[in-house]
Amino acid sequence: MPTLNTTDTFLFADRPVRRMGYGAMQLAGPGVFGPPKDRDAALAVLREALAQGVNHIDTSDFYGPHITNQLICEALHPYPDDLVIVTKLGAVRGSDGAWLPAQEPKDLARGVHDNLRNLRLDVLEVVNMRLMGDVHAPSEGSIEKQITALAELQQRGLIRHIGLSNATRTQIAEAQRMTRIVGVQNHYNLVHRADDALIDELAEQGIAYVPFFPLGGFTPIQSSALTDIARTLRATPMQVALAWLLQRAPNILLIPGTSSVAHLRENLAAASLELNGEILAKLDAIGAAGGRTHY
Repeated sequence: MPTLNTTDTFLFADRPVRRMGYGAMQLAGPGVFGPPKDRDAALAVLREALAQGVNHIDTSDFYGPHITNQLICEALHPYPDDLVIVTKLGAVRGSDGAWLPAQEPKDLARGVHDNLRNLRLDVLEVVNMRLMGDVHAPSEGSIEKQITALAELQQRGLIRHIGLSNATRTQIAEAQRMTRIVGVQNHYNLVHRADDALIDELAEQGIAYVPFFPLGGFTPIQSSALTDIARTLRATPMQVALAWLLQRAPNILLIPGTSSVAHLRENLAAASLELNGEILAKLDAIGAAGGRTHY
């Protein structure tokens, strides 16, 4: 199994990060709530990610809650100098595991301190403001209050960089009038292409785009055409979908998650998968057949 291509990087938050990263969401228990079934396996996945060359980990203190960050700290602290840990704010968990909005300035301040404590950090490298709305698509509305609160925490030295998650073009522009935005995390994949134009606009500005999937999973797209392409490449549909994203635009950073070392290695191997023009055309046709919506 090839290790991650270490030459394919993007300047994210003023640091070169490898475009294939790791999303830690799946390290928590079922429903991203409670402890993992196998704590040692979760720790092993984190350590293997770094051993394979990953230097970008995506997390949040509301995963668990607290569990995922505590696992990252246990497995990796003291952190390598080149590791960029990205966290997000905007929600808390109810006692029943419900996802509850936490968008007020006091909520964001509490969230920053929770992340700092559980990750054992003095400053958070990147904090994404996770905006409320449908899990599949963002909703319009001013985010001045949230960005003002994060900018104040940044001025206090608790945050280095600010990003957005589940954001519209209008909200991105509003935030950029207030502070520098280094990344956007939105729902995007081979068939969900609403952000096509946005990705290209962000690439021109040198801003990272990090696609996520609902519930944190990177579920293989159910397509016989994708399965056929994967078979010809001796790869899995997941690997082809990841490779397509890497070739879609240079500012796309991936954070596929898993709680399995074997699956982690399989995901990372997608960084070495080359898609020629004919295959890319076939994959684009799958996306067109899936339909494209815009906001």
